[in-house]
Amino acid sequence: WYRTPRGRWIGETEYRLLREVLAPRPGASVLDVGCGTGYFTRRLAGDGFKITGIDSSPAMINHAQSRRQTGEEYIIGDARDLPFPDQRFDYCIAITSLCFIREQEQAVAEMVRVTRRRIAIGLLNRCSLLYRQKGRQGGRGAYQGAYWHTACEARALLVRATLKNITVRSAIYLPSDDVAAKCIERAVPQSLLLGGFLLAMGDIP
Repeated sequence: WYRTPRGRWIGETEYRLLREVLAPRPGASVLDVGCGTGYFTRRLAGDGFKITGIDSSPAMINHAQSRRQTGEEYIIGDARDLPFPDQRFDYCIAITSLCFIREQEQAVAEMVRVTRRRIAIGLLNRCSLLYRQKGRQGGRGAYQGAYWHTACEARALLVRATLKNITVRSAIYLPSDDVAAKCIERAVPQSLLLGGFLLAMGDIP
């Protein structure tokens, strides 16, 4: 999907927001929870970070490993029971993967446990045009079965995990790759939480 014109634009937009909000230190270690095919994992590795991707799907991990580059490591594992010691990573991310599990608070608690500095969670926004197009009545296509959060729910998820300096930002205001969508994306502030993609970040206390 990320190789299609729309996928490339959305992936690039989401990654740019992730880098800006997460603000990882050069050479830091990062865990990507629910890494899927490894798109964000590879992007972070390409920017010089030591990145580990974990996913419960053997097929996804096999695909990610087939495209592995320097600085990447992939393992099969459960977001609700991460197989790492406490404070193993500098940063931890989960990009829309938590939308597909019920035990979201348990997964966030595990992310906090294995992280030293900061976590960032990408979620699908219920207050967005994308939800109206793809998310209603159980969702369609790749969004089938996904849970869509509001910005308040995203913030509350991190508050309950006792994180500090919580920030919520948004992107993908028009879910297409045409000229209008790209112009609006540049013009609308990320603090207007109406895009299809929500990114919630918090510091480890």
